[in-house]
Amino acid sequence: MESRHTDPFRLDGQVAVVTGATGGLGHEIARALGRAGATVVVHHLADPGTAAKLVTELEETGTTAVAVEADITEPGQVAAAFDAAEASVGPATILVNNAGYMEQAAFGTMSLEHWERTVRTDLTGTFLATQRFVAAARGPAAVINVASQLAFKGAPGFASYSAAKAGVIGLTRSLARELGPRVRVNAIAPGPVDTPFISDYATPDWVKERTGGSVLGRLITPGEIAPSVVYLASPAAGSLHGQVLHLNGGGVMA
Repeated sequence: MESRHTDPFRLDGQVAVVTGATGGLGHEIARALGRAGATVVVHHLADPGTAAKLVTELEETGTTAVAVEADITEPGQVAAAFDAAEASVGPATILVNNAGYMEQAAFGTMSLEHWERTVRTDLTGTFLATQRFVAAARGPAAVINVASQLAFKGAPGFASYSAAKAGVIGLTRSLARELGPRVRVNAIAPGPVDTPFISDYATPDWVKERTGGSVLGRLITPGEIAPSVVYLASPAAGSLHGQVLHLNGGGVMA
């Protein structure tokens, strides 16, 4: 009799929420989760046209998808978005906290508004989305937080972003202990990713400075990041709790 084995990398029957899904990295993560069999909830903020295009693209490849809008720093909007997604496709079982904000500013002249906006988006937004996700989770679930190599190495002009992403790492490890093993919480720490997110800074000198200490010596592409997110969301990563995958070309080795 031929034995049947379930592919541990498949996500069939899962519902994955991707925050910031209309950005360059979020878009690729959403596509990869869809290819693995998950239903995808495309989160966006004031970008309905791009979200609709992504939903259509996913549906054309056989993925069930729906778009929701929310400011992830506003608890009421976060709750409404999750409620809308659940009413449409069922409760989420995977959450990818990808939405973020980054703006370069010298520390000595950094405004409080800049600091608070960065921390509110990158750290508080992750907290709010995860809290709402966990409250509704009805079985085994997975959270993947998008941190950054700057959480470990820092960079001139990015004190607020580095601090916020370091907070994401701490949150990841604390929640892994508090919520596991039913909810697996892990993170990724990309290096500079070739997306519009960094287009305002990515001069040749900037890229050289940011990638010169890595093994690859170049920007990482979204397509190199997304498969690891699928892995962390899948049963194949069932033994991973509170871990950080350094997807930065060897920029950080830990």
